[in-house]
Amino acid sequence: MPVTPGSGAVEAATALEAARKVGFPVMLKPSGGGGGIGMKVVESEKELAAAIESTTQAARSAFGDATVYLERYVRHPRHIEIQVVCDRHGHAVHLGERECSIQRRHQKIMEETPSPALTPELRAAMGEAAIRAATAAGYVNAGTVEFIFSEGEFYFLEVNARLQVEHPITEAVTGIDLVKEQIRIAAGLELSFTQRDVEWRGHAIEMRINAEDPLRKFIPNPKRISRWVAPAGPGVRVDSGFGPGSDVPPNYDSLVAKLIVHGSDRADAIARASRALREFVVVGPATTIPYHRAILDNPDFRAGNLSTRFIEDHPQLIEVARKLADDQSPFDYGPDPRHVAAAAAAVASMVRR
Repeated sequence: MPVTPGSGAVEAATALEAARKVGFPVMLKPSGGGGGIGMKVVESEKELAAAIESTTQAARSAFGDATVYLERYVRHPRHIEIQVVCDRHGHAVHLGERECSIQRRHQKIMEETPSPALTPELRAAMGEAAIRAATAAGYVNAGTVEFIFSEGEFYFLEVNARLQVEHPITEAVTGIDLVKEQIRIAAGLELSFTQRDVEWRGHAIEMRINAEDPLRKFIPNPKRISRWVAPAGPGVRVDSGFGPGSDVPPNYDSLVAKLIVHGSDRADAIARASRALREFVVVGPATTIPYHRAILDNPDFRAGNLSTRFIEDHPQLIEVARKLADDQSPFDYGPDPRHVAAAAAAVASMVRR
């Protein structure tokens, strides 16, 4: 497997020598977990000691394991993952890639397939590498082999040995029910398809709708949902356990819904996603809906110019989202908050008189 240059476990006393061998900038990572927790980019030697302490504390707190390692930091990479499915009979198949480069603090918030960056040849090479990794490990289940991709080269990142949040977009373009295949595998059956059977049709995008306020640095906003109208129509799927009257708790991840769209091509999927987001009504907690709309309208996103630093490199998205936050959905039949505010001001004025 192609991997970025890195180290084994490091401590404060050994980190500097390891970082010099790898070459700055480096990325510090906890060994015991993922999800971007505790990861630190270190640009120079003078930053290393404080970063080691911070990452070690985060690793111990989040995963109960203070072990950390470092690897060379690749600037402006794309995050691309390959879906694999393996049974107990030696069959291993990949279902293509998912582009997961739109991230906030190393947490994915939007995914799409196919990636705008991959050619059929690169897709085949990454798929073959993912299958090699899975079969070498004797892996059995649906899982994901993740890579970072930059300038035509890809490097192994990690394996997620489970079904991932973004799996519906792979289902949309392949027509394969991944959960059904997991149940078949658990029952000891063979996969119901071969690699030759896998075809990719159209383009799919998933947007993670989080109960967070993008206008206040994405602070979680757990509240009761007073109104909820999910978008529908051809090529639109909403996965959620919330609805009108639901309380969004503060104790767990802020994800309240996954909005998945499927179109004939990328432009069609973006148009369908924009329409579905405008129709989505969630009243109560602030959500990332306007921010997703801002991303979809961005020229760089539409051109497929993505990297894991897309959000940091486009701070103007916040102001666009601020304007879109006041755009009332045509499916929101509740009182327009602007009308409510105007009526309240008029009543207050009459009372003063």
